[in-house]
Amino acid sequence: MNSILITGCNRGLGLGLVKSLAKLPKPPQHIFATCRDAEQAVELKQFADSCKNVHILQIDLLNFEAYDNLLAQVSSIVGDKGLNVLINNAGVAPKSVRINMTNQKDIINTLTTNVVVPIMFAKACIPLLQKASEINGSKSMGVERAAIINMSSILGSIEANTDGGLYAYRTSKAALNAATKSLSIDLSKNKILCMSMHPGWVKTDMGGKNAPLDVETSCGGMVKTIMELNESHNGGFYQYDGKKLPW
Repeated sequence: MNSILITGCNRGLGLGLVKSLAKLPKPPQHIFATCRDAEQAVELKQFADSCKNVHILQIDLLNFEAYDNLLAQVSSIVGDKGLNVLINNAGVAPKSVRINMTNQKDIINTLTTNVVVPIMFAKACIPLLQKASEINGSKSMGVERAAIINMSSILGSIEANTDGGLYAYRTSKAALNAATKSLSIDLSKNKILCMSMHPGWVKTDMGGKNAPLDVETSCGGMVKTIMELNESHNGGFYQYDGKKLPW
């Protein structure tokens, strides 16, 4: 894998993925880590200072007009090799849980960040992903060729929903799963693999302190799973340890 771009890397899973990838025996030549405010991403900046292959890119992903400029920066670094992997990690989880506390603003904001943003950013990245897929035409589908990985959640599984509630978050991740499936079909002709990933319930600001997994375990598992992806995973929904999940 020559290059990978991860959104939402100022903390939590995004930062954990950057660290796990950088520690691989053969790390990507270029790890692009986005954040909304580079000055506030202190830990990410400190880590990037020690790893020359980590590039911090500042962007508010809700500013759709800024995508072209950001990807021009990526293109200037990767050149004709294109972008091998996009991980749409950035997301939000509103605090409202039950139907009586759910409000229109939470739903709209969550759907915009968790669904519209990853779809539109994936769309913007397609030319760079196609370039990587073409130049690696002798390789099978996977991260060494080209892939889009959307960070989903088991809470987006309709079949596994036995608790109800979480209307904004559940519906956003279910919609993201649907988008991932469509991407996997639409981009299969370009040999660009697309799949949804559940990181597990992780101790982050979003997951809370009661979560059973730490960031290192989740991200280490995700990186291992990502590195082993092949054509059989295209259009699928998997958790951090490679287990297939129900839609």
